[in-house]
Amino acid sequence: MGMSLAELTEAIRRHIDKEMEPIVAEGMAEHALGFFGYYDRIIDNALEPTDRNLFYMFQDYDLLTTESEETTLWDGREWRIHYWKFKAELAHKARKYLEGGDEKEVDPFADVYEDIPSDVWNRNEDDFEEPLF
Repeated sequence: MGMSLAELTEAIRRHIDKEMEPIVAEGMAEHALGFFGYYDRIIDNALEPTDRNLFYMFQDYDLLTTESEETTLWDGREWRIHYWKFKAELAHKARKYLEGGDEKEVDPFADVYEDIPSDVWNRNEDDFEEPLF
């Protein structure tokens, strides 16, 4: 799977609540990792309803994702299997958290005016016409 207890603990704190006590986040991380063991995904049917609720919460906070696969049974029926897995980029982010390199949030609109020449903002009163509508 590639996620350590420390990495998942820090990811939980960063994604869910930065003020969360480390011991609480560690308990949540240990609980989740207990399902995965050495695998990178687990089958949804293995979860109790309360555990599934925790996984849905982790999904809401962008820590887990789901995937499914379909197979044909011997009698011709289609069977869908649902899995939970940690997001692929989460382990990389978690390692950065632990190394002290905070991820800075990038504003996608910060440079929206970069390509506009500065003279566009200058208004020449001679060329200005009031719009009719």
